[in-house]
Amino acid sequence: MTNSLNEIEEALISCRKCPRLVAWREEVARVKRKAYRDQEYWGKPVPGFGDPDARILIVGLAPGAHGSNRTGRMFTGDGSGNFLFPALFRAGFASQPNAESADDGMVLRDVFIAAVCRCAPPDNKPSRDEVANCLPWLAAEMSVLSEVQLIVALGKIALDGLLSLPDFGGLPKKDFPFGHDSFYETPAGLPSILCSYHPSLQNTQTGRLTVDMFDQIWQRAKSSLR
Repeated sequence: MTNSLNEIEEALISCRKCPRLVAWREEVARVKRKAYRDQEYWGKPVPGFGDPDARILIVGLAPGAHGSNRTGRMFTGDGSGNFLFPALFRAGFASQPNAESADDGMVLRDVFIAAVCRCAPPDNKPSRDEVANCLPWLAAEMSVLSEVQLIVALGKIALDGLLSLPDFGGLPKKDFPFGHDSFYETPAGLPSILCSYHPSLQNTQTGRLTVDMFDQIWQRAKSSLR
């Protein structure tokens, strides 16, 4: 299984299907943010990361321009990750609370982190077509993550993307409205779905998503496992 994930990663990081995203991610990597001017940016699509035998799949939106687009690892090096990884650590899914670089020693247990879009988009807003172009990578990862029982969708765009995948295509979207802490059973053979607000700064700094609210998501995720 790990070899299959490695093969997907190798193919994914060479993807140049969306001209706008390719131009943006590479410009950001070239210009850099002043605080990181001495660092080499990743500047490529960001593959999934985590336990290949995970029972929980976390699906986010897209890499941050100066987070994952810099570090090359999902949710690493930005405000969203600074909220996500401590929560995963408290719930026992992560070996440490801090995620600063791809070689910081972070180990995930029973979770795998992916996203519906793998390139940093301008203003954190990929277009519908760009998400559609990218979803096959998520489908490919899911095809080899054979132990997944639950998918945690971080934000409505993640949920909508998930429901657009071929395996979920027969499910009526109206039966799966997005709402924080909404939990959905699915037909036999498909993972259940748990929704959460995305741990973006616009949610965490405004109090829309609190530490307690997010901790409850991971406790519910843990309790749903068989």
